[in-house]
Amino acid sequence: MAKVILEVRDLVKHFPVEGSRVVVQAVNGVSFTLAAGETLAIVGESGSGKTTIGRCVLGLVPPTSGSIWFRGHDMGPRWNVRSRALRGKMQLVFQEPGESLDPRMPIGRSIAEPLGLTGLSRTARDQRVLQVIQRVNLPVDILDHYPTELSAGQQQRVAIARAIVTEPELLILDEPTSALDPTARAEIIDLLMGIQRDLGTAYLFISHDLSAVHQVSHRIIVMYLGRILEQGPARAVFRTPRHPYSVGLLSSVLLPSPGLRRETSFVLEGEIPSPINLPPGCPLVSRCPFRIDRCAKEFPPEADVAAQHVVHCFRHEDVAAREHATDTFEEFQRRAEQILSVNPGVARAVLAGNVMTPHSPKPEGVQNGIQHQTE
Repeated sequence: MAKVILEVRDLVKHFPVEGSRVVVQAVNGVSFTLAAGETLAIVGESGSGKTTIGRCVLGLVPPTSGSIWFRGHDMGPRWNVRSRALRGKMQLVFQEPGESLDPRMPIGRSIAEPLGLTGLSRTARDQRVLQVIQRVNLPVDILDHYPTELSAGQQQRVAIARAIVTEPELLILDEPTSALDPTARAEIIDLLMGIQRDLGTAYLFISHDLSAVHQVSHRIIVMYLGRILEQGPARAVFRTPRHPYSVGLLSSVLLPSPGLRRETSFVLEGEIPSPINLPPGCPLVSRCPFRIDRCAKEFPPEADVAAQHVVHCFRHEDVAAREHATDTFEEFQRRAEQILSVNPGVARAVLAGNVMTPHSPKPEGVQNGIQHQTE
């Protein structure tokens, strides 16, 4: 078993509301581990606390309570990402590549900047920059360009090159594909998977793009309003979700193939509670069709439903009885891979989630497997 390099214990992060005594409860008692060479995805709606967790791990915002351990050391005030032994070992790829790069700095200087505190000679730094720019499949002459001269996909490749130039052990990817078109999105996913195979980097993959998560992740955490509701191997969570929120989240995904959709026997209705005034029990209690009186009073303890698959729900067995296992995402990927053998360009877009597969019935306005607008 791979060595655990990151451990988060009972992480809490509250943000005070200026001019009042109340706080926004962004993260509430989150715990997980991440092994070397593993991809752990954190999914959930906006406001679930995904990005806050990543920023706490990096030390960009201090936790309210709890602890974060990296390579067996407590990431406290005395040992953090600015410590000499840790410089460059933890890196972040931002959601908006255009905003994360300095528009006044040439690409070459931008990629080399993280190497400034590593002690490498100028020659060694230049050589490292050349290696990573080729690793992310960009031409060497792009080093003299500026970010505004590049496409969004090229900007994200530069951001990834900048992140891996220090050879980090942990890479935090905060919505790394959300700003990209379907083809660029698929190419970036392929690139990230290749880097992980070659370098053994651990990924904390923060995303709401479940199609991308299905492709890249080994394990998944499902979050809602700062709480972990379900956690387990990627295939198990996608195939047999055991929390009502997980089922609702997966059922809401519209795959670009009319014949493929996770069918569910219930829906989540009602308003999302305010993170300032969360219910004392399960945060989903106001929207959950399985709720009982106990749900409003206490947060459900962790329950094992399968090997390494846990859920926080008092009625997870009732959910399992009504929701049958389905391989919808796997079937979608299989169909896309069939296209890959014929037309790689179209297949990349299919896997990214914006093109119809020709193996499904074509609704009005669809020709040759690609959806067109109708009048």
